[in-house]
Amino acid sequence: MILKTPEDFKRLVNQFKSECEFVAIRYVEEASNYYNYRNEKPRPTSQNQIRGAMIEVHEGGCIGYAATNLIHEAGLQSAFYKARSIARNTKSVSTTLFPSSQIRPLNVGYYSTLSERDSLSLTSINSFLKKANQLLKNNKSEIISSSSSIFDISYNQIYISSIGSEIIQNFQRTGINLMATSQRGSETQYRSYFGGLADCKQQSLSTALDEEKYFDACGVISAEAIELLDAEDCPKETADLILMPDQMMLQIHESIGHPLELDRIIGDERNFAGSSFVQLEDIGKLQYGSSIMNVTFDPSVESELATYKFDDNGCKAKREFLIQDGKLVRTLGGLESQYRTGAPGVANARSCSWNRAPIDRMANLNLEPGQANLDDMISSVQNGVLMHSNRSWSIDDFRNKFQFGCEYAKKIENGKITKTLKNPNYRGQTISFWNNLKMVGDSSTMGLFGTFFCGKGEPSQTINVGHRSPICLFSNVEVFGGHN
Repeated sequence: MILKTPEDFKRLVNQFKSECEFVAIRYVEEASNYYNYRNEKPRPTSQNQIRGAMIEVHEGGCIGYAATNLIHEAGLQSAFYKARSIARNTKSVSTTLFPSSQIRPLNVGYYSTLSERDSLSLTSINSFLKKANQLLKNNKSEIISSSSSIFDISYNQIYISSIGSEIIQNFQRTGINLMATSQRGSETQYRSYFGGLADCKQQSLSTALDEEKYFDACGVISAEAIELLDAEDCPKETADLILMPDQMMLQIHESIGHPLELDRIIGDERNFAGSSFVQLEDIGKLQYGSSIMNVTFDPSVESELATYKFDDNGCKAKREFLIQDGKLVRTLGGLESQYRTGAPGVANARSCSWNRAPIDRMANLNLEPGQANLDDMISSVQNGVLMHSNRSWSIDDFRNKFQFGCEYAKKIENGKITKTLKNPNYRGQTISFWNNLKMVGDSSTMGLFGTFFCGKGEPSQTINVGHRSPICLFSNVEVFGGHN
């Protein structure tokens, strides 16, 4: 008999708990769909459904994990005994022993992003994508390729532990991508909706498909892709730089999120995903950015892509400042990393699916708004560049030196926008860059974005993250042109 209710898993946990110090079952069901039109023709729809469970066992200060997609009593029993064996057999080689009484909390709760399931028909989805494709093409001969696509993912989770935790969480996530590629002679350019799949949110697909908003955006994307064909290259110079929220998303992600993950700081990820320039002794001391820089971990923001109530170790999530008035005050470390280091962390032990153990992951990582508006920023700049939408990125293993390319830019001279620039890029070093943060936009400039594809860990995990940011102005940044 297939097990899939909280009562089913509670019954099994009650059977297992007399044989170990602590046991938890985390059951996951996931259904994902990908719809795509390219050049006004439908592409094959990709659909995937998975379910399985992860068993976590604590024994003698060690933690063992085992996963199974055999969701019946025999399958889960087999996974339990495997996890228990791993926990027992790793004590002699463990660098840290975790007392079960301190490493897992008791929490009971429910969270859902939806009041009811989505009912949008396949006909409606295809109709939207086809019309968007036509508007991207816009009967312009210079548009040689147009693409419109939708990701739609539902993710349901049950977490039951032997100390009484019972947590149910249900999520629906969507991502919408629009792109137009232009060409004239040997020159090729493209524009996308917020840099590809940046427009990812936690909401139903029927709510996400605001047709008027997206159809209006198609016309802008198409026109800007053509406009870039005649634009000048971004000049090579040191200048002021205004970054729009769709680019700030990646700047936050790469130069704040990853270097503040506590498992990177202590070296766990060095072999694969890299390390960090941040050291444990920097917490509470390092002036990460200027005094107007305030960054929060906030898994409570409505519709942001990584909003949740509890992490995958059953820890209750809440808003915390990571950087306050420019100073580093907290890292992105879950309960194990906090215990190992004594450093303050957050509820961010997260896994990508049923067959992966939770590790330290950024979730919703947000730059808090300031006092300026876009006109204030532009008028204050004598020589600068304003950049939209990420096109490429590169950052070293310590998350220190970086180089980003954008799709579209505007030149600013004497407080006014003067012309469009193509192939804009900028580079810098994390601490000096953020300490050159000169103005932060107010709440009216905020943008909310995310991605499904943040990779980390061995075995690899690709997970969803969210970023909310205002428009920002930085001084003394090296900008340059050319394909990056």
